[in-house]
Amino acid sequence: MYYYLIIALQAYCLYHLFKHRNQFYWVFVILFIPLIGCIIYLIINVYNKRDVDAIQENVVSIVNPTKKIKDLEKKLQFSETYQNKVDLADAYVKIKDFEKAIPHYLSALEGNFQNDFYVIEQLVKAYFAIEDYDNVILYAEKIKNHSEFKKTSSQFLYGLALEKKGRIEEAEANLKEINIRFSFYDERFVLAKFLIDRNKIQEAKTILDDIHNESQHMTQQNKRIYRHTIAEVEKLRSSL
Repeated sequence: MYYYLIIALQAYCLYHLFKHRNQFYWVFVILFIPLIGCIIYLIINVYNKRDVDAIQENVVSIVNPTKKIKDLEKKLQFSETYQNKVDLADAYVKIKDFEKAIPHYLSALEGNFQNDFYVIEQLVKAYFAIEDYDNVILYAEKIKNHSEFKKTSSQFLYGLALEKKGRIEEAEANLKEINIRFSFYDERFVLAKFLIDRNKIQEAKTILDDIHNESQHMTQQNKRIYRHTIAEVEKLRSSL
């Protein structure tokens, strides 16, 4: 059985080699080092090409983030499609250049895409990042009745913007939507502080206690991710 599996694997590798016209020396590797040769061939020539391209793109984006932006700008100049506009705006968001991202999101909303949920949600986040709370509210209210808006960080940002504009009751109603167990730890900590500022101490303490209890059951990875938040929660709990 093992012998036939090796033969089948060799046959596949040879078929792939000739189909894609890879270097001929792989024939000897596949035939004379059967299992190991086939595995090496598959890793380098079948699986690895896409992975290498993806890894290379990510590395370039990290080392030289402006290269991806320039490439996307050229792509947009060549074809001003909805997707090219959004891709460029998203790239600006990744490097936290929200001022440059916003015009491209706005442009993407023209025509048939004026009610596009993803773009409007991105505008909510971008406007919040530059502290333009009026536009956060304006765009959030375009999608606030959408099912995908409920209980999300976008709704939470909407609540924070409402608070900034003095619309406290509306702010509280939206902020409380994010109070979901085993998630949104950063947002729930902010919600607890919001409630304390309004003398709703017991409600705030309940949220802090919940986060404390949930932290006892976190994975090690989540404990690392939310280490600072948990420390702040414990500090605030002890002060109440």
